[in-house]
Amino acid sequence: SILKNPLKVEITPESTTVDTIEQSVYRVDKGNKTNLLIHLLKNNDMESALVFSRTKHGANKIVTLLEKAGLKADAIHGNKSQNARQLALKNFKERKTRILVATDIAARGIDVSQLSHVINYNLPEVSETYVHRIGRTGRAGRGGIAISFCDNEERKLLVDIQKLISKSIAVVHDQPYAMTDKEFNVPAAPKQNTSQFKQRASKFKQKSSDNWNNKNIKNSKKPYSSKKKMGKRPAVK
Repeated sequence: SILKNPLKVEITPESTTVDTIEQSVYRVDKGNKTNLLIHLLKNNDMESALVFSRTKHGANKIVTLLEKAGLKADAIHGNKSQNARQLALKNFKERKTRILVATDIAARGIDVSQLSHVINYNLPEVSETYVHRIGRTGRAGRGGIAISFCDNEERKLLVDIQKLISKSIAVVHDQPYAMTDKEFNVPAAPKQNTSQFKQRASKFKQKSSDNWNNKNIKNSKKPYSSKKKMGKRPAVK
């Protein structure tokens, strides 16, 4: 044969999730997500938690609300300086901070051993990102827990994630902010396309302006006379 002592290297596909990670989903209204997060984080069994937010603004808001509830947390995202990100990550690794809120881009370089919990505050719009997120825990054969919050606007994202991992994620019903089946299955209100409204308003404004200008031009063409029209004088008898 041509090959001598060949080695076979396989890369784990993105759709494969680590078997040691316990996955669950909490069906919760969007307005109660922070309340649920605070409720879970006040559990002392949660040694460390990496919370994923979809946006940088959302990450800052979550940290502010957690601190108001007496929970120390740091945020890490693209708007933070390099020094601030490194300090937040250092404090998290050294357990000086138990909670770290991150965006997907900022979390790419995070490598924390013995991370007990990953919490998806928002479900990712790309299903493969879910696998990357929960892969932060359960490393080196250790167990880990991945919790996902899902409101009725994110139902489709949850379905796509379960299709990718070929697994149904267990729903936790025993929680203070659980949505009923009826509430959860209500179709989300369609998002209004504000750009269309802006375009219509702009066209209406332009049309009104054109009509006004045309009217002024037409009126300006009429000769102005200060003389009043006089009626016929009565005949002199």
